[in-house]
Order: sequence, then C-alpha cells, then structure tokens
Amino acid sequence: MVDEPTPGAVPEANDLAVTFLAQGVQTAEQIATRLAEFIAGATYTLDFATYDFRLGPQTAAIVAAALRERATAGARIRIAYDSDRALMPNLLAGMDPAPSGTEEFVASLGYPSKGISGLKLMHNKYVVRDAAQPTAQVWTGSTNLTDDAWTLQENNILLVASEQVAYYYAEDFEQLWQTGEIGASGNFDTASLTLTFRGEPAHARALFAPGSGEYINELIAQTVRAASWRVRICSMLLNAGKLLGALRALLEQGGVTVDGIYDRTQMAEVLLQWQDIPHNHWKIDAFNEIVRRAGLVGKNSTPYTPISVHDFMHNKILVVDDTVITGSYNFSNSAEFNAENILIIDSRPLAAAYSQYIDHLIARYGRAG
Repeated sequence: MVDEPTPGAVPEANDLAVTFLAQGVQTAEQIATRLAEFIAGATYTLDFATYDFRLGPQTAAIVAAALRERATAGARIRIAYDSDRALMPNLLAGMDPAPSGTEEFVASLGYPSKGISGLKLMHNKYVVRDAAQPTAQVWTGSTNLTDDAWTLQENNILLVASEQVAYYYAEDFEQLWQTGEIGASGNFDTASLTLTFRGEPAHARALFAPGSGEYINELIAQTVRAASWRVRICSMLLNAGKLLGALRALLEQGGVTVDGIYDRTQMAEVLLQWQDIPHNHWKIDAFNEIVRRAGLVGKNSTPYTPISVHDFMHNKILVVDDTVITGSYNFSNSAEFNAENILIIDSRPLAAAYSQYIDHLIARYGRAG
C-alpha cells in the first residue's frame, strides 16, 4: 500500500524516478521543494510548458527562490502556458477544470513567457532542464503546478534523466514557443529508447499531440486490445471512443483482468453531455458496461465551479500487462487535438509501482463508496 508519495530520488543518467500524489497525503510545500530541487540542478536552460501554474504565497516563495538563484547563475528560463482559459470547462472535450490566474502568476515571476493559443488546449505539464546536455532531465506526468494539484488531487510525476528524451521535449517546446500556437506542435518522429528503473531496463517512447494525436489515440486502444493478462485504469476521464471500444471488447472476450479507478463526479458531467449528442449515445452504454463489469471504483470529487475545491482524481494512467501509459493526455478523443505529451514505458518494476499505487487508491475510495 502506498501511504506516502514515493521518495523523489534523483535519477541517474538514463534513469527514471516516479512520485505518486494522493489527496491529503503530501503537503504542497513538499512538492514545491521537490520542484525546487529539480530547478536547482539546471545549469543552462529551464523550459516550462504548463497548462496551469498558480501557487500560494508559501509554495510560490520556494519555487521563485529556486528560479531566481538559477537565473542569477546564468540559466535561461522560459515559460509557455495555455492562454485560452475556460472558466467553465468542457469535460466532454477532455478539458481539465481550472480557474484563471496562470497568466498573472507567470507574469509575476518575471521571466520570458508566452501564452499559447489555439482552438484546443495547451495542456502539457512538463519542464525540460538543460536540453542537449548529457545531464538533461525532464519533469512530466499529470500534475499541474498548483497547490490543489499537489495536495487535493491524485497525480503522478515522472523524472526522466535522458538526453534523448529531453531532446524530444525540447523540440516540442520550441515548436510551441516559436509559433505561439498549438498548431502542428508535436509533429515529429520519436524513437523508442532504453532507460532504467530500479536497476532493470525500461523501454520508453515519448509522443506528442496534436502532431501525433491520432496515432496516440489509436496506439492506446491497440495496446489495450493486445493485453494478455491485465488492464488497470487510473484516470479522471474515460471517454475516448476507440479506448471504450477496446475495453468493452476485452471484457466481453474474457481472460484479461480489467479494474481501476476514475473520477465519478467529473465523468457524470460527461455522461450528461453525451445524452445531447446522438452519435455519442453508444458511449454511455459502453462506459456503464465497463464500470459494471470491471468493478471500477469512482472517486466522488467536488462538482466543478471556478471557486470550488478542486479535488479531482486527476491521473491519466493505464497499466497494460507490464506497460505504463501516462502523461498529460486525457483518454478522450479531443485530447489528440490538444498540445499534450505522453510516455509509453515497458518496465516490469515500473508497472508494479504504478499497480501498487492503483491498489492504494482503489482501497481508499472503494471504502468511500
């Protein structure tokens, strides 16, 4: 059982480290300190691509001090953020509920910044440190840079110490930064590469939407269809048509265990929206069947308003056999048109760590009913 966030070990070259967050388990100051430690390792560059970046006075002081120290030492700092903020989110489109305030907070930090616009969302949550250097690292996962994300939500943070992985994230960042638009960002090829986790090989591939969005959507469904013994779900939303179809088919054919957890409150809003869209009616039946047959546990979060408590089960995780799929990418059809990033990692010990975390959340919220 995971009672505390996984210790934030600093990864060595070509290594992974993971931190799991759960409501009420860790403090905002702990995660701010962890981010500050990541920032402190930068020598040349720090590039932030963040959907939501708003911190309270205590956590802001921790992060701002780390940034100021690195800027004084000569590191270049740039921050790209989503500039098209919806006060009331379209959950059907895979939007994260979040209030306004990022632009103001980023401006207060005083570093070069750029709002990224477009028809969809700049939904990334990553930081690239010292790209193109042997010591390059990436901070990524499902976690926005907010106190709510660090204390009230279930999230995961991956640290990847890899010059090649950092190269891909830096390429995505440059496309966003140079154009100021979601546009065709992520429109470049990536290759699988070998990292390590807990001393064992971890075969990983990073992919970026919208450039590879359609491919990501299909690859996720294809990976699920090919499952041989388990699929574990830990996701705020579950509304991508191809994934719903793959999960329902897997449950109908049998032989593969499917279980997990989602955000019941936020998905209820999606189900209501589907009722008004005839071509999505089949998804209502598919989703309800998956929940029933897989026995999925739902977290009862607070219904969204701009000023409500934002305590969502915010992860975007699939564990398929010994493959972990995670990142900023919601499992929704619309996510393929957002600016997103996702990691697909084949690793037995990493899948075991994520599976233990899912067990903890199922036990916790299953009791809550």
